[in-house]
Amino acid sequence: MKIRVGYGFDVHRLVEGRELWLGGIRLDHTLGLLGYSDADVLIHAICDAVLGAANLRDIGYQFPDTDPRYHNVDSKVLLRDTVRLVAEKGYAISNIDATVCAERPKLKPHIPEMQRCLADVMGIDVDDVSIKATTTEQLGFTGREEGISAHAVALLYRE
Repeated sequence: MKIRVGYGFDVHRLVEGRELWLGGIRLDHTLGLLGYSDADVLIHAICDAVLGAANLRDIGYQFPDTDPRYHNVDSKVLLRDTVRLVAEKGYAISNIDATVCAERPKLKPHIPEMQRCLADVMGIDVDDVSIKATTTEQLGFTGREEGISAHAVALLYRE
């Protein structure tokens, strides 16, 4: 069996007038993330981790913001397409471990729903999707609530 690991990171600015999507679910918040798609930083970090593990570059290469098909796209579509791309190379996802950095909203109550949503999109067991949330103790751009960032690690395998 061959295994490969990939790492992903994403960040988006918080702005008024946008919905807040994280982990494939909509959260009630006064601000949303700015981006060409729905700007779901958690899904984008996971996509980059999965793509990186399969040596398929990154989300911007696979789904460029110059392509009108991806304008305001639901990031779950990007994740589903990412899973398809790695499957075409003969890989499957073993597990995902991700961390979201945000001061607000508090994410702990939403993590189980995010896990279920992402597991469903990726076609893996919910136990194989770890999501953690942390603040940056009011330090940096996330601490000032200017944006949200996410980190992810993906383990792929091929038998």
